Amino acid sequence: MTITSPLTPVLEKQPELQTNNLSGVTKSQKAARQAAEEFEQNFLTTMLESMFEGLKTDAPFGGGHAEQQFRSVLLGEYAKDMAKSGGIGIADEVYREIIAIQEGKV
Repeated sequence: MTITSPLTPVLEKQPELQTNNLSGVTKSQKAARQAAEEFEQNFLTTMLESMFEGLKTDAPFGGGHAEQQFRSVLLGEYAKDMAKSGGIGIADEVYREIIAIQEGKV
């Protein structure tokens, strides 16, 4: 499943922002990028959980206690895929802020 983001053109122009293309960057930059993506993933998980909160699990092919238990796992995986595919731009901004703080520009 490929999820595109409005920021896909930005990521293509700045390949250093992509986790899968971090050759030639320092360990702290890699750690900052990973932290930024994890932050966005957590945000997206929370957002998806609030979106799915009111949905009933009673249907011919769903429902029950098991679906209630594993819905958060599924939403977490959705969020992880969304974040890895460019997300909604939060990771990029968080990454820039972390780097600015590390460089003393803030």
